[in-house]
Amino acid sequence: MTETASGSVARGGKRPRKGLKMKRIFTKPGVHPYDEIQWERRDVVMTNWRDGSINFEQRGVEFPEFWSVNAANIVTTKYFRGAVGTPQREWSLKQLIDRVVGVYTRTGIEHGYFASDEDAEIFDHELKHALAHQVFAFNSPVWFNVGTQSPQQVSACFILSVDDQMESILEWYKEEGVIFKGGSGSGVNLSRIRSSKELLSSGGTASGPVSFMRGADASAGTIKSGGATRRAAKMVVLDVDHPDIEEFIETKAREEDKIRALRDAGFDMDLGGKDIVSVQYQNANNSVRVSDEFMRAVEKGEKFGLRARLTGEVIETVDAKDLFRKMAKAAWECADPGVQYDDTINDWHTTPETGRITASNPCSEYVHLDNSSCNLASINLLKFLKDDNSFNVADFVKLTELIITAMDISITFADFPTEKIGETTRAYRQLGIGYANLGALLMATGHAYDSDGGRAVAGAITSLMTGVSYRRSAELAGVVGAYDGYARNAEPHKRVMRKHAAANDNLRTIGSMDAKIHTEASRQWSECLKLGEKNGYRNAQASLLAPTGTIGLMMDCDTTGIEPDLALVKFKKLVGGGSMQIVNQTIPRALKQLGYQQEQIEAIVEYIAEHGHVVDAPGLRKEHYEVFDCAMGERAIAPMGHVRMMAATQPFLSGAISKTVNLPESATIDDIEQVYMEGWTLGLKALAVYRDNCKVGQPLSAGNGAKKEEAAKEPEVKVIEVNRPTRRRMPNQRPSMTTRFTVGGAKGYMTASSYPDDGLGEVFLKMSKQGSTLAGVMDAFSVAISIGLQYGVPLETYMSKFVNMRFEPAGMTDDPDIRMATSVMDYIFRRLALDHLPYDERAALGIFSATERAAQQRGEDPAALQETVDREALAQSAPIEEKPKETNPGPAAQELTLESHQRFTADAPLCMTCGTKMRAAGSCYVCEGCGSTSGCS
Repeated sequence: MTETASGSVARGGKRPRKGLKMKRIFTKPGVHPYDEIQWERRDVVMTNWRDGSINFEQRGVEFPEFWSVNAANIVTTKYFRGAVGTPQREWSLKQLIDRVVGVYTRTGIEHGYFASDEDAEIFDHELKHALAHQVFAFNSPVWFNVGTQSPQQVSACFILSVDDQMESILEWYKEEGVIFKGGSGSGVNLSRIRSSKELLSSGGTASGPVSFMRGADASAGTIKSGGATRRAAKMVVLDVDHPDIEEFIETKAREEDKIRALRDAGFDMDLGGKDIVSVQYQNANNSVRVSDEFMRAVEKGEKFGLRARLTGEVIETVDAKDLFRKMAKAAWECADPGVQYDDTINDWHTTPETGRITASNPCSEYVHLDNSSCNLASINLLKFLKDDNSFNVADFVKLTELIITAMDISITFADFPTEKIGETTRAYRQLGIGYANLGALLMATGHAYDSDGGRAVAGAITSLMTGVSYRRSAELAGVVGAYDGYARNAEPHKRVMRKHAAANDNLRTIGSMDAKIHTEASRQWSECLKLGEKNGYRNAQASLLAPTGTIGLMMDCDTTGIEPDLALVKFKKLVGGGSMQIVNQTIPRALKQLGYQQEQIEAIVEYIAEHGHVVDAPGLRKEHYEVFDCAMGERAIAPMGHVRMMAATQPFLSGAISKTVNLPESATIDDIEQVYMEGWTLGLKALAVYRDNCKVGQPLSAGNGAKKEEAAKEPEVKVIEVNRPTRRRMPNQRPSMTTRFTVGGAKGYMTASSYPDDGLGEVFLKMSKQGSTLAGVMDAFSVAISIGLQYGVPLETYMSKFVNMRFEPAGMTDDPDIRMATSVMDYIFRRLALDHLPYDERAALGIFSATERAAQQRGEDPAALQETVDREALAQSAPIEEKPKETNPGPAAQELTLESHQRFTADAPLCMTCGTKMRAAGSCYVCEGCGSTSGCS
């Protein structure tokens, strides 16, 4: 436990204050933490995913030997400062950590945080040890900016405000632009803006918030494509009682319909395509702020009033159930809008005397005052799992104290994008400590993610983390003072502390692990309430659960934020280049915890490596299957399993949780209604859903609708001529091309033959030994496709049916034009499209070669480029073994999950930095190849 003592350091020339008396966690007196690490030199060479060329190279970088290749590559490319190739360029993790921690330590000394120089040294050494050992990490802006010549921005995302005035709306555009330019994101509630059903003072009709969203969306899209390190992240919120709420709800769903229509008409609607810019509202997440009054009206089937913005009078009455249905239907169609539960959020609000909480950051985990910012850090939970599978409670408590101290110090020296945000953040000092690797921790200890035991562990850890954080905040208040807004908010702040403590008292423990954590959490909350009564609190907020995208990769976490494991089999990057498929390292540990012997463990792991799941694994008892359930795959966790896990942790968080509840493509609108209703019932603050394949990219109808037939004017019988298709047989000699391919480790060959006057007419596939079932099925499939082509079935028709089809084998390919495939069929028909369809027709299907994607990013017209490979030279008949299609695997050595490019990531954006398809991290996306994110990190 950290103590306070009288210190001799004056703050700003004022009287001396008490300073913190620090205690060691991981370090030893007289020994620098770096001296206990085995360091090694590595070469970081990043290959261009389009053509195999080198786009980043820094040799001889220094990292601890236990850091993975992927983590070292991400830190080198994203966080090292200085021009590559110059002496000023950072080349060691030591330099990076020293740059950041040095600022924290010096600021702490200058502002009286420590009782003595010895305590400052302990703080410095402990922070360096924890960061070097991947025990926790600050969010990305800290690594980008602290200790450099740039503004010392430490916050990742911001909340803005907009009033019903044109000057305020234009200021909103400007503030968002400044934030996006720096690679961060923002959220805003537009409910103060008058609706399109209300009058202006001049007598005209107001434009309404949805109209002004167009300008902000265009600005975000422009700045995003103007060279930012990641795409602009923004959240737009509207209250459920706003008269324009129905228009807001249906906005993005209508735009999705537009995308489909334009793509069917031949326009380039691919991500980054030249025509996608004509579609609006694509750069923001939308959320509806629902009230308890509205949700109760939905339950009872009652009417609900929509209110004028200036007077508050009801100007329209709607059926609450119908409006709720429209929300669920729009989310079913395009994953927007999400919901934020307004009364729940504000019931847990520590500073209501200053103002209500109206909005959130883009990923929905930070909810607090307008014009404020979130300053995040996340703990790697797996680092606290001891060899005997017990949780190291004592070290977890000490580390949480250390992080809260450091995060509060950062607000003292931080810069902010606007003066208003700086004033609010310094006055209320909001922090966002969280964690990652919860899913891995639960699996390693034999807890199913969707189980009472798993939820008990998660709830106890979250309660302990927040209890320690606020107890430390009260200690800091006794040393350097409470936050400026505490005096006017003292009673509501203490009320919320009592609510957290009461929730902890009500937490039901299941096993010995969570019981031990809960016991310490209860002690911490008791101490927190006593110290808070005496000193007040240094921070208006302390905890939340962020997506931990890039920093999760930096810490080598198996799982991000509150998420379960993504899949049981992953690709691991190798030091010498290349990659290998491995079974998650938590699985053997989990099997040992469940009582299996070494021989059984080896057999089960071998089965998982081959099949990707545990169903029918030799010797594995069925009651243990649930321990290995993942976000996707053979045994995917049910949607309500995600909701229940969120509910288990929400009462112990100052903020909310960044998480998307994934639903299968077969989910109904009723299912989404149930998720939204249960989220409210269970006390969540925010919730987003995603139904698999709901975005553009799923098979579409090729026609424009049937024309109405004219009524017959005469009753006599008419002879109707039926045009029957005729088969155009292939000549005996025809040009063909053979392609050798690999999809998810499965090898195959495809021979595609064309008519001499052009046009594909025959496809044959070989993937297994002759006489096998698979070989027979592939032969039959080839004959069926070939006959269809010869009868005139357009290749585009097959594209619409087979592209994005999902089944095993799936994953990475050895084709530089098609880096990932959701199945063999997906790969085959994408390859056929690239080889046999012109650019304009492929663009309508969203299929591009690596050369064309590179041209798009450079702003060139891909249709005008000459193909870099002359496929005409290959269009000759040849035996399969003589002329295989040799392809450069390129940067296959990326630590990508086997299943992260299936199911729920089919609609994930491509990384703007390296081109790899991203995967979900909370309600944002992260690229596991280079570490870029679409939101907070």
